Amino acid sequence: MDGQQEKVATVIRHDADDRRFSTVVEGSKGFIEYERVDNVMVLIHTVVPKEIGGRGIAGQLVRAAVDFAREQGLKVRPECSYADAWMRRHPDYDALRAG
Repeated sequence: MDGQQEKVATVIRHDADDRRFSTVVEGSKGFIEYERVDNVMVLIHTVVPKEIGGRGIAGQLVRAAVDFAREQGLKVRPECSYADAWMRRHPDYDALRAG
């Protein structure tokens, strides 16, 4: 597989009280944290432990967050460098980017 690990479909959970989207794969937890400032979801930090890295999990977490923002009518400000790069690679989400 070109040295890349297989991408896995994961179940993403939204915990609104902790302001994060998370998943558990093989006992390791990955997550993306956010804050809400008025009508903007600020993506702060994406964490995927190296044990489960390289499987597309971080991208699935970002997609879950921006899809939620879209459903809620929010704009997105990706302060996390990974989330910012992900949004740049997915121009279909450009309209969500906060100015």
